Amino acid sequence: MRMEETKIILRNIGRINPNSIEDYVRAGGYSGLRKALTMKGEEIISLLKDSNLRGRGGAGFPTGLKWSFVAKEPSDQKYVICNADEGEPATNKDRVLMSGDPHSVIEGMAIAGYAVGANRGYIYLRAEYPYIFPVLERAIEKARACGYLGRDLFNSGFDFDIEVISGGGAYVCGEETALLASIEGRQGEPRMKPPYPSVKGLYGKPTLINNVETLVNVPVIIEKGAHWYQAIGTPNSTGTKLYSLCGNIKNRGVFEYPMGVNLKDLIFKTGRGTREGRRILGVQLGGASGPIINSSQLDMPMDIEGAAAQGGSLGAGDVMVIDDSNDLLAVVENLLSFFVHESCGKCTPCREGNMRLLQTIRKIRNGYGRPDHIELLEDLCLAMTKASLCGLGQSFPIPVLSSLHNFRDIYETAIQRGHQP
Repeated sequence: MRMEETKIILRNIGRINPNSIEDYVRAGGYSGLRKALTMKGEEIISLLKDSNLRGRGGAGFPTGLKWSFVAKEPSDQKYVICNADEGEPATNKDRVLMSGDPHSVIEGMAIAGYAVGANRGYIYLRAEYPYIFPVLERAIEKARACGYLGRDLFNSGFDFDIEVISGGGAYVCGEETALLASIEGRQGEPRMKPPYPSVKGLYGKPTLINNVETLVNVPVIIEKGAHWYQAIGTPNSTGTKLYSLCGNIKNRGVFEYPMGVNLKDLIFKTGRGTREGRRILGVQLGGASGPIINSSQLDMPMDIEGAAAQGGSLGAGDVMVIDDSNDLLAVVENLLSFFVHESCGKCTPCREGNMRLLQTIRKIRNGYGRPDHIELLEDLCLAMTKASLCGLGQSFPIPVLSSLHNFRDIYETAIQRGHQP
């Protein structure tokens, strides 16, 4: 029996024409912006803090707190950036929102701009989503024509406009400082922090960067209030979350449930389990750089704390099911091949560490593994986690470490078996 979804973020998907601003307004669109413009910026930020909305891009940082950092910075120019560089393999949630409900993204950005004192916004769109670019462009043009973007919104004296920028196809540009470098026309590479973007961001000015899903939550919270939002999900992970079910599962797709939904229910009730004759070997959570858990660990809450307890993060909410027809070492090798290709190469731990991890996994998989290779993998992962420049290099070891911990017998068996022609 399939679970009933709680549609807050996906409330308009499939119910309105994404190219019709009239449909969006009839569904209650831009009423959150209208209400926000009657409030003070600090009141909006306080409301978000009370709601305990946390970032939906991976880190789970409190949204209201992040907004307050930008708001308090004195500057003649500030920016709001929507991070739509959805480059994590198996992640599909943001494209659903942008292609099916683009005005909700625009409304969330405009509210953010008003709250932090920014009058300029950018949507940094993943290069592999060229079909979404014209959808966003049309929505922005119609919002301008109807007075929801541009000068003096609702006679409030507040000006705000948005531009869409397409990335170059680099996975690393999902990291916020690399994203800023890309918008500025430089090579997309991360930089040391601090200073953080909230202090010194785009063109050296205070900049707010939020994920698509995070921003789409904002208009609803403004309308319905913090206490309404707090009542959904768990005390520390409030609201709903988009979960992308993929891999060896019957019913794939993007689904919305309250934070804390049980992973086993997601897989077997919504996803309808694996194909007949196959059992679950493992599940990767949060995306390509997320932890790989085994079949005995499925009874867990899908929220920020639940994923952290498994050694990773909830990330983008991905659930990739791996059945027993797969070679786990081949899965890890494939992930590492992606990381080697997508590492920007700026820092040595990530550039060299990923290659050494890949080489070692290949030796084990091809029958040339040694018992000390397990210790080598652990040492490499620890070095990368501690010394890599950005969050990507620090998270790339997670699938390796988690698979070593949760499937150690597979590694040891492959090493003991040795080379077989």
